[in-house]
Parts: sequence; C-alpha cells; structure tokens
Amino acid sequence: MNAATQSLLLQGPAGVLESLCDVPEGGIYHGTAVISHPHPLFGGTMQNKVVQTLAKAFVQSGWRAIRFNFRGVGASAGVYDEGRGEVDDLMSVIQATFQSSQPLALAGFSFGAFVTSQAVIRLPATMPLEKLVLVGTAASRFQVAPVPTELHEKTLVVHGEIDDTVPLASVMDWARPQSLPVTVIPGVEHFFHGQLPLLRTLVSRHLRA
Repeated sequence: MNAATQSLLLQGPAGVLESLCDVPEGGIYHGTAVISHPHPLFGGTMQNKVVQTLAKAFVQSGWRAIRFNFRGVGASAGVYDEGRGEVDDLMSVIQATFQSSQPLALAGFSFGAFVTSQAVIRLPATMPLEKLVLVGTAASRFQVAPVPTELHEKTLVVHGEIDDTVPLASVMDWARPQSLPVTVIPGVEHFFHGQLPLLRTLVSRHLRA
C-alpha cells in the first residue's frame, strides 16, 4: 500500500500466514484492525482492491491495519478449508497482533466478511471489539453469524445495490431479524468499481464516529 508496508509471517494453525502491516505516518496508532479478504478459490487475496481500501481507511483514521492471506493463498501454508480453517486462521492472526492496551477492530470483504462474523462470536471477553466493518457480506453463500446486539452501534455493513455476486436481498434477509442497519450504495456491484473512494469515506466516517 505504501513504502512503509511491512511484510510479516505469522504462525497459523496450518503453518505460516503471509501478512502485511500498515501504520499511520509517524508510527503511532490508536488500535489494531485485522482485515479478511474474499474467497480464496476465486482470486481473493490480501491485495484485493476493496481490502486495500479498508486498510487505507483504517490507517487514515489512526489504526494499524493487518491484512493476511488465508491458508493456501500466496505464501500462506495449507489448503482451502471451506471457511472452517479460515476462521481459525483469522483467530490466530488476531491473537498474534492484538495488544491488550489498545482497541481491536475487525473488517472483512465478501467471504472475508463471513469469516469475520464467525470470529466475532469466538472472541474472548479479554478482546473487546471497538469497531466492526462488513462489506459485500457473503450471506447468500455462507452461514454468516448474527452480530451481537451490543455491537450494533459499533458495526458498519455496506453493500452494493446491484451486487450480482451476493444479492442485496440475501444481506437484507440476514440483517432484518437483527434490526441491523445496512448501508446500500446505489448502482454499485460487488467489487465497488468506481466507488472505492466513497467506500473509504463511509468507513472512515464510521471509524471516527
């Protein structure tokens, strides 16, 4: 993302997990955000443009942003595990990078939003979540966990109106029983082509609220 991006190799349950770390200018940050990428079998990596946009929003809002490749992607060890092992991967990255003196945030795009939702309900009480961002949530393809009621005010769900990968209706069906608000961007498809700056602005506004 920038010249200060640091490459990391973190230990995951299936072996090393290739990771990248970005921090605000000056190296001082408010907390750590861990960001999960789209489906590994359909080209999803930590270099995905939406994932990079999320990282930029966090960094510009004073957070350290950690991106990583799920098992079997890039230099990460292991093979795709239909979401089960990927949740374990995310939990291991959180545990490796969480600092008890600072807040934690989680974000995910598409398949990564599904994985993030599952990790949220597994977080121990010693890791309170300050912000949650779910983009293009893959509710039509995976069992996305409900967001705990106490986290609703800390959560931003963003979806494109004409998403042809994950229909908006499926996300609304997931959100409706929870009375969880969904921010819909008109005329936008799954990968937010042409609207990444708007996505970054929405996320930044949420982080600063």
